[in-house]
Amino acid sequence: MKKNQISLLVCVGLLACALGTRAEDSGLRLGAGANYWTAVKNIDVDTIDKHGFSFLGTVQYWPSWIGVEADLEWFKHGYAGAAQDVWSPQGYLIVGKTLYGAVGIGGYYSDGEWANNPFYAFRIGADLEVLPRIHLDINATYRFQDWSSLNTSNIKSDTIMLGVAARVAL
Repeated sequence: MKKNQISLLVCVGLLACALGTRAEDSGLRLGAGANYWTAVKNIDVDTIDKHGFSFLGTVQYWPSWIGVEADLEWFKHGYAGAAQDVWSPQGYLIVGKTLYGAVGIGGYYSDGEWANNPFYAFRIGADLEVLPRIHLDINATYRFQDWSSLNTSNIKSDTIMLGVAARVAL
């Protein structure tokens, strides 16, 4: 499984480099990032992580003041009490340019099952072009979610995330 993931990342990276030689920015961006997350409520259960890191692959189409983003985020087991690793596909509608706001929706997939309820998110961030065609996105996200759909306990806590992503404009 890890060989397949590494091979896919290498292929995406090579494709991004090859397409990155175009003269104009199409608004399409590919990248990767990480989030630090923490539960909003205090949780006194030893088997449930209260904070941690997640990693994501991301694609954006942001040609003007309005854009869209699709992410696939990975959490190690223990996130929200999940017994297995958690995968989270999600989508956002972005408004702004350098400083932006976004609204999103996503879900969780763990141990062969989808969570019962989606989560909703609000994000604010700064998208900085640090080098030609290389963007650094620094953001904060608030997720409205129900953790009980990922574990057997009845814990409900929203999540705050601080994130960073690097993207290559194609």
